[in-house]
Formats: sequence, C-alpha cells, structure tokens
Amino acid sequence: MNALLIALAIPLFFVAIAVEYWLGRHHREPIYALQDSIADLGCGVGQQVLAVFFKGLILAAYALIVSRWAVWHVDGRSVLAWVLVFLGVDLCYYWFHRASHRINLIWAGHIVHHHSEEYNLSVALRQSWFVGLVDWIFYLPLALIGVPVTMFVIAKTLNTLYQFWIHTRLVGRLGPLEWFLNTPSHHRVHHGINPTYIDKNYGGMLIIWDRLFGTFEAEDEEPVYGTVKPLASFNPLWANVHYLLDIARLSLQAQSLKEKLWALFAPPDWRPSNMAPVTIPEVQRSEQRKYAVSAPRGLAFYIIGQFALAAMATTVYLYLSGLVAPLRLGLAGLLILVTVTGFGGLFEGRRWALWLEYARLVAVVATVATYAWGSRYAGLANAVAFIASSAFAIWLSRYRPHFAPS
Repeated sequence: MNALLIALAIPLFFVAIAVEYWLGRHHREPIYALQDSIADLGCGVGQQVLAVFFKGLILAAYALIVSRWAVWHVDGRSVLAWVLVFLGVDLCYYWFHRASHRINLIWAGHIVHHHSEEYNLSVALRQSWFVGLVDWIFYLPLALIGVPVTMFVIAKTLNTLYQFWIHTRLVGRLGPLEWFLNTPSHHRVHHGINPTYIDKNYGGMLIIWDRLFGTFEAEDEEPVYGTVKPLASFNPLWANVHYLLDIARLSLQAQSLKEKLWALFAPPDWRPSNMAPVTIPEVQRSEQRKYAVSAPRGLAFYIIGQFALAAMATTVYLYLSGLVAPLRLGLAGLLILVTVTGFGGLFEGRRWALWLEYARLVAVVATVATYAWGSRYAGLANAVAFIASSAFAIWLSRYRPHFAPS
C-alpha cells in the first residue's frame, strides 16, 4: 500500500514543484538549479526503487513482532487510538532523525538529504537509498505496543507526505501553528549549516518534541543550506556512498582499536585523539559558493527528457511492484538506478557517464525485448525501443566534446 500511495503521489509532487518553480520565477527568486534538482530527484527515485524490496521484509518483521510479542493490541476502530498512533509515529521519527544526525553510520545515509545547497520541494524528495534498512528499528516500540501493520503504514506514510511541503523558502511564519507544527520556517533551520542551526528541529509533523527535549531553534538569520563539507557532485550514487568511505578513512587513521570502532558510532563532529578537532565555521548566504558546472543546453534538454522517462518508468515500477516477479522487478529497478546515476556525470562532463549512457540505451532495447517476448505487440515495442534509443544515442553523440578524458 505504501508503494501504491507514493506512486499516486509522484505526479502531485511534480505539479507542486512546477508551481513552486513558477512562483519563484514570478517573484524573481532563484529557488531552483537544474543540475541540483535532477540530482535531488535521482536520489528520490533510487530510494523508492530500493524501498520496494526493503519495506516488504521490514513490514514482515514488524507484523511478526506484533503477532508474537506485543504486550497488547491497539484497536483500529478507536479515534483516540489513531490520534495516539500518529503521535507515536512522530515521536519515533523524532528519535530516529536525531540519531541520524549523531551516529556516523546512520548519518552516512541521512546526509544525502542534506547535501543540496538549495532549499525547495525537490529537496524533500532527495532521500538516502539505504537508510530504510535502519529507520525501522526506531519504530519497533509501536510493534511491541501492538499497533497493527495497517495503522502503522498509514500513519508513517502520511507523516512522510506531510514533510514534503515544508521544504520551501516561499512560505513564511504561520502564526500560532509555529508553536506545535513543524513548518517551513522550522525546517529551514534544520537544513541550515549556520553554527546555531546545526542539529536543531528534528520533528516530523510536530515541533513539540524539539521544544520538549531541548533541540528547538527559531529561524532568525537566513539559513545557508548544504553540508559543512560540501559534496561537490551531482552523482546520486556517490552521494549515497561517499560518507561510508569517510568513516572508513577516519577509522583507519585512528590509532587505538577503541577509537577505530567508535568511528562507526561517533557523532559526525568527532575526531580521533591524534587528529585536530572539527570547527563549524560561520557562514553567510551571500558568501556561499554553490557547486555548479556548465553543460550545453542541448545536453541539458536530453537529460531532462531522459529523467522524465525515468520518472514515468518509476511510477509504473511502483504501481506494478506487487504484481511482477522479484527477479524481473530487480532487473528493471537496476536499470532505473543506472539511469539516474549517470545524469550527474553527464552534466559534469565525465567520460565514464557518456559510455554508461550508451550502454544504458542498449540495455533499454534488450529489456524491452525481454519483457515483450511472446506479446502480440513485441514487434512494435522492439521497433519503438530501437528507433528511440538510436535517436537518443545520435543526439548524445553531438556533445562528445563536452566529455573530457578522465
């Protein structure tokens, strides 16, 4: 059900992004950067593709705990029970979110959401590919209480969808709602790398947990967005793995076994005793140099078109995820991941990305032939795939000078 709801919501996400983009242009407010937004959305696509496999196992484990070890069972017919479940989900999210900023192994996933140096609705969709393997642990208290799987999934999905709209700079403070709801103003603070804003405002739907547990900070100075150490890449795959390599390097540089192991669980600002401590510099938005690269206009249009096709494929993938055999679903998902991984490299002029894109176009033809095998429309499908991929390859070849040898 979660995958189906997200599949149905995807078109609405893109409509909202288009409206925000138009409003930003209308008010002469530079809200979006094309390369950054494609990277954001590529991370989101990858997260949804992999979540199809993660969530099935996680929900099975959740259901097992409810059936065998729950201390009692929550009645889904009670309005009060629903209110308490929504509060419980939001509280569990708060502690997961807080832990994801203070434990290196979890931050390695969550950092993906913070890489963007912009702040707009596309950033809401910039999610880690692998953090779903960890966050479910923080919701196990709900299973032990006896919250049914259906109640949990609905509350968790609505909690996630709520957080989409708070990723915007166009909405100011909302009066009395600021006291108890997580609002765009509160969440802008959370994404800021200003020293006073770091590790603040972890709430999902509600800000009351931050007020209660001492992590609240009101928006004062304009936030500077991104991470203290910029990613400087538009590659979604690199965004998802680079911090794991940072942790490995940190562990290798530590001298004692205790510190080598602690590097996995330490907060991001921790350093071994033989290294200099981390300092958080003061930042001003007017002085921030955002990562950007120059790409030919025609190549940018090519990437936009390919991303639109990938987004449509992802929507179909999610919609049919419960109806397709796991192996075939996995192969389709892998092709989608390869697709979004290459976009950043194409923007950045990486030669590996050019050859990856050629290989992907061949793989698309092979995939269509495999899936259409035995169908009455196989001939038409194969012809369309071959002609379209050939045309795309010719279009891409016009921009080969953009790709310097690596």
